[in-house]
Amino acid sequence: MTEQPHQRSWLPPLTLLGVAAVYGWTFVLVKQVLAVYPVLPYLGLRFGLALLVLAAVLRRWPPRVAWRVGLPVAVALAAGYFFQTEGMVSIKPGIAGLLTGLFVVFTPLCDRLLFRTRLRTKTVVSVVAALGGTLLLTGAGAGISIGDLLVLVSALAFAFQIVLLSHSRESPGSMALIQMLVCAVAFLCLGTSTGTPYPAVTGEVAFVLAVTGVLASALAVLAQSWAQQKISASRAGLLLAAEPALALAFAVVLTGERLDWLQLVGALVLIGAILGHEIVFSDGVPAGT
Repeated sequence: MTEQPHQRSWLPPLTLLGVAAVYGWTFVLVKQVLAVYPVLPYLGLRFGLALLVLAAVLRRWPPRVAWRVGLPVAVALAAGYFFQTEGMVSIKPGIAGLLTGLFVVFTPLCDRLLFRTRLRTKTVVSVVAALGGTLLLTGAGAGISIGDLLVLVSALAFAFQIVLLSHSRESPGSMALIQMLVCAVAFLCLGTSTGTPYPAVTGEVAFVLAVTGVLASALAVLAQSWAQQKISASRAGLLLAAEPALALAFAVVLTGERLDWLQLVGALVLIGAILGHEIVFSDGVPAGT
């Protein structure tokens, strides 16, 4: 018997949750490597490696029409990674992950702004809950630094990337390759133009480059490009909102970053918003509407 499409409807959401887990882990890894390696050289090597891996896997150049759609997505992604990584130099990885999670609030708003997508009442409730959870996670009222502001800007850029990608109907491989190419060229050129030196790559740096370049960039962006074409932008944003809670969890386990009771409540609220939104969309409402 042929498997019906609705029987695999769980695969795109599960894929995005897996992508969020990978992204959450990399906050700790990136923070570690930034202590010994400059931002632009790291980003140039990361996305240069991602480009080589993805090109070897796909072995196909994107068609011209894909470039018209993919360039804005790629620019948004590059801006997001630039501001996020610059911000992470001065703040803890768990906090950086939590602030990045504000893209869950920006995503449906950007979708409404760019494509006039109707905001479902249940989506608005989930977004508000996710915002409340994120604010609790960050310990609202403790003050905001330049690093915090840079990561907040990155969250807005990631929201635009999510929205544009969700409305794309081009090949996931083409979209992923364009994003990696633009990021690699942008960061390699920026690093060269500023004269930032490329220190020797140690074993620790090579490991982080392998994880972030291959797993969290080439493969994760390819998987994200595929999954986001199957579901709405708002739903994708809420699924990817698992990233801040996972980033904090990895920071607590791997670096000993503290998790107080307020942050724990925030994490539970955020996960509840994600699960609640998924239950809402399990009643047969077509994805992408």
